[in-house]
Amino acid sequence: MKRMDRPQFFSRLASLDEERLRKALWNLYWRGSAAMRERIEAELDPQPNRAGRPAKERVPPEQVLTEVRDFVALARSGAYLGGDRRVSPRERTRWRFTFQRLVGDATAVLCAEDIGDAAAAMEQLVDLGCQLKDSDYFRSDDPVEAARFVVSDAVALLWSRLREQYGLSGFAERAAPQLIRWESRYGWTRRGDGSVSEKEISLADVLARMLPALDAWIGFADHYLDALDRFATPSRVRPKRSWESDDHVRERRTEALAGWHLMLLGKLADSDAEDRLDK
Repeated sequence: MKRMDRPQFFSRLASLDEERLRKALWNLYWRGSAAMRERIEAELDPQPNRAGRPAKERVPPEQVLTEVRDFVALARSGAYLGGDRRVSPRERTRWRFTFQRLVGDATAVLCAEDIGDAAAAMEQLVDLGCQLKDSDYFRSDDPVEAARFVVSDAVALLWSRLREQYGLSGFAERAAPQLIRWESRYGWTRRGDGSVSEKEISLADVLARMLPALDAWIGFADHYLDALDRFATPSRVRPKRSWESDDHVRERRTEALAGWHLMLLGKLADSDAEDRLDK
């Protein structure tokens, strides 16, 4: 059967009374997939991003960082999956709204003059968002899609504020290891076909917009190579899943960063910095 377009769909809805609309929505919710139920619940929540907090009230950056650390720690400990009294049954079903609120709070405080705590909070949220593609910390078929968390948007905001605060060199020093940790060739949602995945772009594309001239590319490449050396050193590499061999970790990282490497090749080839490409 051919799918209706938007005008045709609303035209059909116009003939239904309120009771029939309720019944149709209930059947869709009850018989639909877990992802469909999550989307309907999100639309039905009256204030998903406010969580009882006045709209114009700004939370202090240090409080945002504390709340983010607590949320991330609870998620990684499995507390949102059940069997842990630190998270109530109601909060377990509303985790995505807590996630959304914390992202909103971190976004708001990134506008402050001193972005230290705000940047640390957003970094932890992005770390968690990237891990959700492969880790089951919440009861959801696609946690990033459910939380409506566009990783590349959050990273773009964070990196723009880091560059404003610390200049190109200070930004590159902080952003280079983040690029290595966070880049994902196929995005950060599991299905890759929802409204969130449609908004995602690669972090290489985010970065390319922030490096205005060849000197900036060379400077970032130097910081990137230093960070890559640290990731490749066994004693300093970040913790990984126990089933992954070092070779598999390296292959995953190489695949994720392939787009960025092509950009570097295009920018640095035939330049005075071509020796960076050999490294």
